[in-house]
Amino acid sequence: MNTTQVHASVSGQESRATYLPKHEGVITFPLDRTVLLVIDPVNDFLSEGGAAWEMTKTTVKMNGVIENLRRAIEGARAAGIAVIFGPMAYTEEDYADEHLHHRCGINRLMFERKMFTAGSWGADFHPDLKPLDYEIVLSPHKGTDVFETDLPEHLRQLGTTHLIIAGMTANLCCESTGRRATEEGFDVTFLKDAIGSEDLLSYEAAVKINYPLIGNAVLSVDDLLAAFDSAARSPIAITAGDTVCGSDGDEIGEISQVVETSDNHPGYIVVPRGILFEKDTYIPLDAVIKRAGGKVFINLPKMVVGKMPWDMPPTTMAQQEKYGPPSSRVDNLYLSRNPTGPH
Repeated sequence: MNTTQVHASVSGQESRATYLPKHEGVITFPLDRTVLLVIDPVNDFLSEGGAAWEMTKTTVKMNGVIENLRRAIEGARAAGIAVIFGPMAYTEEDYADEHLHHRCGINRLMFERKMFTAGSWGADFHPDLKPLDYEIVLSPHKGTDVFETDLPEHLRQLGTTHLIIAGMTANLCCESTGRRATEEGFDVTFLKDAIGSEDLLSYEAAVKINYPLIGNAVLSVDDLLAAFDSAARSPIAITAGDTVCGSDGDEIGEISQVVETSDNHPGYIVVPRGILFEKDTYIPLDAVIKRAGGKVFINLPKMVVGKMPWDMPPTTMAQQEKYGPPSSRVDNLYLSRNPTGPH
């Protein structure tokens, strides 16, 4: 492979990954480019007598999932944000012809418990969470990834850059769909108290450990509604006195100073030392990705902030080093090898 081919290979490998709102430069939900995706808000998960109710009832009741889903949906509608519903339904052909119950553990579980049977009460929407006539209802997902439906087409038609995920269940459909959405370039937010799971362990693993790293923010419905209110106001500034939260929603501290970008350094905020940090923490301004009332959220969980190189003010040179080399200067992507590529 000659040098030109190597550079083309490197560029090609990197060009697929993107962040759709990369040119927006906002710390809010752009109301005309945000979608609330409500996954599986149906009787089998959310109603007594549903096929999965005995598994899901603990987290659904603990989080007030039904009420919080209703509040999130109504808040999105009031803000002019599109709401998309993503339910499941299975017919005889899915099992008799496609053998989905042989595919994986979750398909076997749904088959054995007769979950989401097409045309049944269990597959219908919970009575408090029914879509309005004009709202989008997706074709059914047959696994855990709602992107394997007509969702991508609807998101493109709506010009979506920001996706808010709520519904069921935390560690399966919500997490799988959120992972895929991030890979597709969307800004992903999870609603922690509008999501349930089959047990507390799976809920905690998804919401506390995985969501803060695979998405950009984990918010409560209260914070979401405050963010919608902030989005309706202009301009939105970061100010001293704001409370900084991690992408897990946990509070990190209060901003003592906001330093804007200059020729010598990128912008940053200062969180003074205290119980959490032994030294002042200098958080890059571009790590702040959401505002909700008096809170701002950075896209790193609280648990790893202390591991970041943020113990001194950033410099332009240090920031540039983090970008790495341009692809035109890379001969071997993995130093000793390049991607093999298809033959």
